[in-house]
Amino acid sequence: MTALGLPAVRERRTPTRIGRRYLVRTFGCQMNEHDSERISGLLESDGMIPATGPADADVVLLNTCCIRENADNRLYGNLGQLKAIKDERPGMRILVAGCLAQKDRDIVREKAPWVDVVFGTHNLHRILALLDHAEEWGPVTEIWDETASIDDVPSTLPTRREVPHSAWVTITIGCDNACTFCIVPLVRGREISRRPGDIVREVRELAADGVVEITLLGQNVDSYGRDLAVDGRRRPIFADLLRRVGEVEGIERIRFTSPHPKDIKPDVLVAMAETPAVCEQLHLPLQSGSPRILRAMQRGYRPDGFLEKLRVAESIVPGLATSTDVIVGFPGETEEDFQMTLEVVTEARFDGAFMFVYSSRPGTAAADMDHQVPVEIATERFGRLAGLQRQISLEKNRALIGSTIEVLTEGPSRKNDAMATARTRTNKVVHVPGHYPSGVFLDAVIHEAAPSHLIGRVAG
Repeated sequence: MTALGLPAVRERRTPTRIGRRYLVRTFGCQMNEHDSERISGLLESDGMIPATGPADADVVLLNTCCIRENADNRLYGNLGQLKAIKDERPGMRILVAGCLAQKDRDIVREKAPWVDVVFGTHNLHRILALLDHAEEWGPVTEIWDETASIDDVPSTLPTRREVPHSAWVTITIGCDNACTFCIVPLVRGREISRRPGDIVREVRELAADGVVEITLLGQNVDSYGRDLAVDGRRRPIFADLLRRVGEVEGIERIRFTSPHPKDIKPDVLVAMAETPAVCEQLHLPLQSGSPRILRAMQRGYRPDGFLEKLRVAESIVPGLATSTDVIVGFPGETEEDFQMTLEVVTEARFDGAFMFVYSSRPGTAAADMDHQVPVEIATERFGRLAGLQRQISLEKNRALIGSTIEVLTEGPSRKNDAMATARTRTNKVVHVPGHYPSGVFLDAVIHEAAPSHLIGRVAG
C-alpha cells in the first residue's frame, strides 16, 4: 500500500478520540456494507460513538460506489451539504472511501477540496492513521497499488454489526474477470483470496459472539483459493471452504454471494447439499439471455449452458431457490436479443431477480461500444422484464401457501410495527404478527403470498 508520497503517519496504539461522534453513510453493494461495518468498528475502537446525523458528527465518512447509476452525483450532492456544516464547524472531518474514491481520487480533491481524507478500497484498515494525518498535516489521499498481496490485507478487523445474529465474512477481494460492463477489477484490483484458516477462525469468533448466520462475500466466490495454490495446485477450493465453515459449531445458516456461472462446478453444489448449514439458495447472475450479448459482455457462457447448470444445481440441492441479475439495454441489444432474455427467464423460473437498466461506466469497455440503446427503449424493456419476473415470483411464492417453514427473525417490520420480519433458508422474506427480537428461529405457517414476500403466522 502506498500513501502517494505523503509524510509517514504514526500508527495508533491507544484510543485518542474518546466521546467524539462519527457517521458512516454507505452506497453500493454488500461488500461496501461490510466495509462500513469494519470502518465503524475501527472508529469505535478509538473511543468514538455513533452520531444521530451529520449535524452532531465530528467525523463523517461516505463509503462510495461507482457501479450504481448517478453515483458521482449522489456523492457530490452529499459533500455539498456537508461543506455547509463544516463551514460552521471547522473541526469536523470529512472522509470519502470506497470504489469512487479509488477511481476518481483526483476529481474528488478538485471538486471538494474541503474533504480531509480520500482513501481506496483496500485501505480501510488505515483509517485511524489517516485521520491522524489529516489533523496533524492536512488533507491526505491514500489508495492501494497493483502490487498488493494477501499480506497487505488485514485478516480481521473490529466490526460493528447492524444485527447481532448475522454477519458478513469476506473470503476474496478483487476480481480477475473482464466483463465489459463492470468496473470492479479497476477499483478493487485483481482477485486475492484470504487464507482458509483465517476465515474459519473468524467464523468461530463470530459464533462465539452469538452469530448464527453468515454470508461469505466475494466478487466471484467460485474461484476462491485459486491464487493460494493449495497443495501446490492452482485450483478453486470453495467447496472445501463451505465444508470447513459448515463444521463450526453454532453456525446454523451459511449463504454466499456471488458465484459466476462459468466457474460454478458440481463439487460446490454437492458441498451445498451435504453441508446442513449451507442454505438452499443460489444467486447465479444471468445478465442476458442472448448469446451475442453475452459474448459482447465477455461472460464466458451461453444461455443453454447457463440453463443446464441451473438444472444440475436444482437436481443436486433439494428445495433450491434461485435468483439472478439481469442487465437490460446493453449496447447493441436488439428487440430479438431482449426476447431471448425473456425466454431464458421464463424457462429458468427464478424465485427473484435484481434487474438493471444498463448505464455507461467510464473506464469500462462497454462505455466505448457502438449502438448504445436509447434510455426510453431500455426502460420500456425493463418494465416488461420486471412484470414477467413479478408474475413468476408470485406463482412460486403462492405454491408455499399452507406450508410450515423455519424462519429467522430480523426484528420489527419497517412498515408495520405489529409485525416481525423474518427470512427463510431460501432467503424469502416472511412477515409474522408479534414482537420478536432479531435472531429468533420460528416455524411459520404461510397463508398469504406477494411477489416480494410471504405472510404467515407462528406455528403453535
